[in-house]
Amino acid sequence: MAHKKGTGSTRNGRDSNAQRLGVKRFGGQVVKAGNILVRQRGTKFHPGNNVGVGTDYTLFALVEGVVTFERKGKSRKKVSVYPVTPEANVAVAEA
Repeated sequence: MAHKKGTGSTRNGRDSNAQRLGVKRFGGQVVKAGNILVRQRGTKFHPGNNVGVGTDYTLFALVEGVVTFERKGKSRKKVSVYPVTPEANVAVAEA
């Protein structure tokens, strides 16, 4: 007789760690420059005003302000950060 266990529970028990992707700061929240807004694989969300993109497609705030989620065309979504202070709004309009 062959001395093999049935391929059951002894061969299971492996799983990869979760990647912790998703939206980290939601619309209407106030963020500081450098705060991570979205962790993603590929550009599920595109960068809007005052938002930068990391090498792994992470979106982050470039200025302090309020997060807004907007449409970019019919099917694309973008994330923008708009400054709260009136002086900063003037600077953005001139740029």
